[in-house]
Amino acid sequence: MKFIFPQNYNFKNKFLGFIDYSTLFFNLILNLIIFGILYLIKVTIIYKIAIQITLCFPIFLFSILGFTNENIVNAMIYFIKYLIKPKLYLYIKD
Repeated sequence: MKFIFPQNYNFKNKFLGFIDYSTLFFNLILNLIIFGILYLIKVTIIYKIAIQITLCFPIFLFSILGFTNENIVNAMIYFIKYLIKPKLYLYIKD
């Protein structure tokens, strides 16, 4: 059986078929940073788990569901570029 893929088809490798590897590494690094910071704070384990879930889970969900299958790392780069040099184009119709 032969499969014909168009030339403009973008084939991306994904972990378990739904998350890009760069997004997965971004989420893992973010979780490790937050875990390291929480490790230094002297609070109970329940508070540490609650803070970890509160800070990491929305970003993880947004990286899976958001941006219409756009990579979250690229979206953050676009957002940071916009914050540095915001451009607003206004066109007046005559």
